[in-house]
Amino acid sequence: MTKTRLLAALIMAPVAIAAILLLSTPWIVALAAVVFLAGLWEWFELAEIEDTLARTVLLVAHLALMVAIVWASRSASGYSYVLFQLASVIGVVWWLLALLWLRNYDFASNHESWARFFKLAAGALAIIPAWCALAWIHASEPNGHVWLFTALAIVWAADSAAYFAGRHFGGTLFKGRKLAPRVSPNKTIEGLAGGMLLAVVAGVVFAIVGVHPFDQWQEGLKVGVLVALVAPLGDLAESLVKRDLGIKDMGSILPGHGGLMDRLDSLLLVAPVVWALLAVFVPSS
Repeated sequence: MTKTRLLAALIMAPVAIAAILLLSTPWIVALAAVVFLAGLWEWFELAEIEDTLARTVLLVAHLALMVAIVWASRSASGYSYVLFQLASVIGVVWWLLALLWLRNYDFASNHESWARFFKLAAGALAIIPAWCALAWIHASEPNGHVWLFTALAIVWAADSAAYFAGRHFGGTLFKGRKLAPRVSPNKTIEGLAGGMLLAVVAGVVFAIVGVHPFDQWQEGLKVGVLVALVAPLGDLAESLVKRDLGIKDMGSILPGHGGLMDRLDSLLLVAPVVWALLAVFVPSS
């Protein structure tokens, strides 16, 4: 499994990096929509939407919303990203509320219609704002593509380090204490610590070598810590719903990764947070 996971990552990472750094924002918006909608298709299983026709209708509805946002953002001078920013704000608010969901992990854990509707809404509130935030980050001037690349690189670093640290050191350094045993019994504090460490290193390295618009390495340190702290929340939210259904993997689209949503879950939270970071601390972008 580890070799398969590593091979898949070695193939996907260069493709994603090249796309972010070389393609224009409209192409990034279109490609991101395809990837996010594929992840949403997997999420429908968590919402217990088993009928293929129903899934297809829901997917088309989300696609229509994305198209409507792009169409309504057109202007005489190009594109206005106001709607993208508004959706990103909604995403940040949703993830703050999701903290309550993680705290009350039995909420919406049954199989009634209202619980399924809540999970569908949760998917939409995670996917659409993250896609909008990603688009706005890439379009921001003058270094939006670099910001997006750095955010993704830190997420990849944190996810990979958390996975390997959890596998090799889980339960040894913190006397078997789990990160969130009622939500995801396999996630360890050692994994979280390993992910935070490499995320911080990645942020600092990007600042030092000058491939990121940080003025000082301390800024890279702060961004690394912030991303490392928020990234696991998306993973835990997905694990919460998978626990209710008694499933381990979301799908088989990505070999060795347990499904596409397992790779997107951290980004769903990180993208709106990085957008907020840019909007608040980098007004010129």
